[in-house]
Amino acid sequence: MATKPNRRRLAHERAVFFQALLAGLPAVVVSLWLLWGEDHASKVQWTLSLLILGFWFGFAAAVEARVVRPLQTMANLLSALREGDFSVRARGANRDEPLGDVMVEINTLSRTLQEQRLSALEATALLRTVMEEIEVAIFAFDSAGKLRLANQAGQVLLGKPAERILGRDAAELGLGDCLVGEPTRLLSLTFPGGSGRWGMRRSEFREGGRPHHLLVIADLSRTLREEEARAWQRLVRVLGHELNNSLAPIKSLAGSLGTLLRREKRAPDWEDDLRSGLEIIESRADGLTRFMQAYAKLARLPAPTLAPCAVAPLLQRVVALEPRLAVQNLGGPDLTIACDAAQIEQVLINLIKNAVEAALEQRAAGSPSAGVRVGWAQHGNTLEIQIEDDGPGIANATNLFVPFFTTKPTGSGIGLVLCRQIAENHNGSLVLKNRTDAPGCTATLTLPV
Repeated sequence: MATKPNRRRLAHERAVFFQALLAGLPAVVVSLWLLWGEDHASKVQWTLSLLILGFWFGFAAAVEARVVRPLQTMANLLSALREGDFSVRARGANRDEPLGDVMVEINTLSRTLQEQRLSALEATALLRTVMEEIEVAIFAFDSAGKLRLANQAGQVLLGKPAERILGRDAAELGLGDCLVGEPTRLLSLTFPGGSGRWGMRRSEFREGGRPHHLLVIADLSRTLREEEARAWQRLVRVLGHELNNSLAPIKSLAGSLGTLLRREKRAPDWEDDLRSGLEIIESRADGLTRFMQAYAKLARLPAPTLAPCAVAPLLQRVVALEPRLAVQNLGGPDLTIACDAAQIEQVLINLIKNAVEAALEQRAAGSPSAGVRVGWAQHGNTLEIQIEDDGPGIANATNLFVPFFTTKPTGSGIGLVLCRQIAENHNGSLVLKNRTDAPGCTATLTLPV
């Protein structure tokens, strides 16, 4: 393989040399013809002939060197670039001539490649540092399922150093199932480095033109435990707050009534005080009972029973149930979706009820045209039902879906929480946000078609 380029180079050198000889051949022939055609001494003729021939061959050799040597220099520079040596530069390169332009461009290319390689090395070093520092296990498998890369967390997960796992098959490492199936899912597996619930994400990339798999496995057990602890803390705070709001006045009134009954001399209206106190205790007890029933209802929400349901009749039925305000039905496409009609109807009733109360509040504040509008549309594989009101809008969006949080005097604080949970059980979503074009709020219920 190495002889072919050499033969080509020699053929090119000979071609340049012979072409230079051909360029000077007419002058040499005429000179020799004139020299030998006249009457000169034999010694003079041979001496001048040798000089002419010497200059002729010397000139051809000089032309060959002038043409071939820069090409050899450029070949050496490009060869150095190919081998990754970016420190070699062409000397005397300038832009005063075309050949100098080529040398300058090669030097510029060399500097650019040197800077890019330095940046790539720094980026690679940063990437390796980040991969070693993060607690997420990262693996890279080639198209044959062989492990090619594993960070420190991955080595800890598998319980073996890199030199003992690199090059091994994914099935041998217990990761064979991770390379097939859904690219993102939860796993309940036991590894040498730990057990529990794991979040897995798989993606593909190409290296050297060949497909590779990048596998990321994160331990969700600690995160779930921390989130569970925070959820319990929030629940205990809410329950404690509500229980204290009911038990504190009950305890105070019970003590006051006990003191009243222990008195030997009672006021003439002591029976009225006793009756009033007992009514307050009964009211607070009823409120506490409603609170516990609402909590039980939230905790016992059944799974949806899916069945075909036409959207238009469902919305018309729900709109007709609101007697306080005429809700405008904007309509939408004729669609039938698979859902639990009773649960979705409960969601829509609750959302329309909230929208009507917001519109009535705005009417009471001096806006007689405040109303509520309902419509739906299909976007790809999803159905969007929008309920728009002209109310004052959402004052505190942070606590919108916090259980038992309410700004209404008689509210339970679980209506929106139940609505969102029902939507999510249908693989949908519920979003409430303030309108940008006018005062009011828009509730968007998204369900799969």
